[in-house]
Amino acid sequence: MAETTAPAGAEQGGEPADRLTAPFREAIFRRIWFASLFSNFGALIQGVGAAWSMTELTGRADLVALVQSAQMAPFMVLSLASGAIADMYDRRKVALIGLGFCLFSSACLTIIAMAGGLSPAVLLIFTFTIGLGVAIFAPSWAASVREQVNPRLLPQAIALNSISFNIARSFGPALGGVIVAGAGAGAAFGLNTLFYLPLIYVLWKWNRVETPSRLPPERLGWAVVSGVRFVWHAPSIRKAVIRTFLTTGCGGCILALMPLVARENLQGEAETFGLMLGAFGVGAIAAAFSAGEIRRRMSAETCARVFSVTLGLSMAVIGASHSALFTAPALIAAGASWMSLITVFNVSVQTSAPRWVSGRALATFQAANAAGNALGAWCWGLVAGAWGLTPALLIAGGLMTLLPVVGLWLTLDPITGRDGDALEAPADPDIRLGVTGRSGPISIDVEYRIDIERAREFYRTMQAVRQLRQRNGAYGWSLSRDLADPELWVERYSSPTWHDYLRLRARTTEEDAEAHRAALAFHVGDAPPIVHRRLERPLGSVRWTDDVPEGAETVPVMPGTSGSV
Repeated sequence: MAETTAPAGAEQGGEPADRLTAPFREAIFRRIWFASLFSNFGALIQGVGAAWSMTELTGRADLVALVQSAQMAPFMVLSLASGAIADMYDRRKVALIGLGFCLFSSACLTIIAMAGGLSPAVLLIFTFTIGLGVAIFAPSWAASVREQVNPRLLPQAIALNSISFNIARSFGPALGGVIVAGAGAGAAFGLNTLFYLPLIYVLWKWNRVETPSRLPPERLGWAVVSGVRFVWHAPSIRKAVIRTFLTTGCGGCILALMPLVARENLQGEAETFGLMLGAFGVGAIAAAFSAGEIRRRMSAETCARVFSVTLGLSMAVIGASHSALFTAPALIAAGASWMSLITVFNVSVQTSAPRWVSGRALATFQAANAAGNALGAWCWGLVAGAWGLTPALLIAGGLMTLLPVVGLWLTLDPITGRDGDALEAPADPDIRLGVTGRSGPISIDVEYRIDIERAREFYRTMQAVRQLRQRNGAYGWSLSRDLADPELWVERYSSPTWHDYLRLRARTTEEDAEAHRAALAFHVGDAPPIVHRRLERPLGSVRWTDDVPEGAETVPVMPGTSGSV
């Protein structure tokens, strides 16, 4: 039987809904969380094996840093497409396909390593292919969190998932260092392969309740475009995504160059590398457990500024230090700052994206995260190779401390607990021209009558309407005023096809509805605004209703009549 979530605002089995552990009352979330913990351990152990293997195969800083680039680059390539697939199809099945690809690639890498066939090229190729599987899996897994818990518990659920990763980051690298030192990289790769199995099993057994759409899925290319357009026209998400890219581009220098910090600055081996990564993870866990208190005491923007400066200063200490007694505390502070920054960006995206586009919004965030890490690792590897390890970390730390200046232009919006799910879709409009779902473009005109004294105020209000139309799929939006009748205003926009227009109507959230109501409040007269829906280039594009072939959709206000926009 499928698990259900409790009503918003309710206490979960006597536990306050704002407590960090409240999402564990949901059985499916709890099962997936513990299975993910194993998978995260495997990923971190594999990461240590790959990074240290490259350090032993070649001492070149650019190739060592390229291991992180190979892990992250697939997100740049696939995230947007896999995010669109996550929104179009069953997220559980998409996640299973991604995990299956990871399992296969990890098993191949294990066999090659144990056979002694490992080389820098082979290591980078299979690190990349494992990353491809994760890029397919991650958007579906992240977007499905809101299906596992009550919407009010989403920030806590996100924090718990971050804690899962950082628990693994605290102990996984140290364990990985011991395994690599004692049994070789092949054993680390093999353990990662086994640790995929619990998560595959739990997702396989999840009886996910899917709400079927009455409209067919978008074409993949257009779905990707829709996701990018939504993010671009959603300022709260767009700012978080840009800040994520800049933060990871500078801060990713730590993890990319950590193998060299352990070997050159600290004169250590694989165990030292694992322990230093563990220190980073300890700080991240501490920040994750404090995330709720941090959100109550600081705004999202204040949090971003404080922890950017802290991370930058920590990076400077890591670069200058040649003793583990100074490097480890700096890594703890860096891990706490990194965790706080990524969490605030992640929560900003997840709480701002409605369900219809949540996979694509999260994929955009993950792509920005991956792009910053991949490009940053590559660039800082080149800097370290040319100028040295310490200058690279000092320069990256200095840039990180300057990032709060970006917040003057890209200030993060306050994080709210608003449920962004779409409202119940309005009934299809009545029409007399027979069209199919692919007929288009569709042009929509909405005629408002506005008191002349309130014209300027109406114009400002319509800018919010413009933004929501565009992020929900409209293009070519304009607002005009009749020269002969100054009270008459016409809003005009287009959709590529009739199905796209119906999707636009079905995507309206409560926030969108508020913007519509604010605009409609200016309309004067007893009759509602007049809506015209027109098919562009109709000659030869459609058949009249009497001739519509069987199976074609005759979509239901006659042009020139009023109705829902």
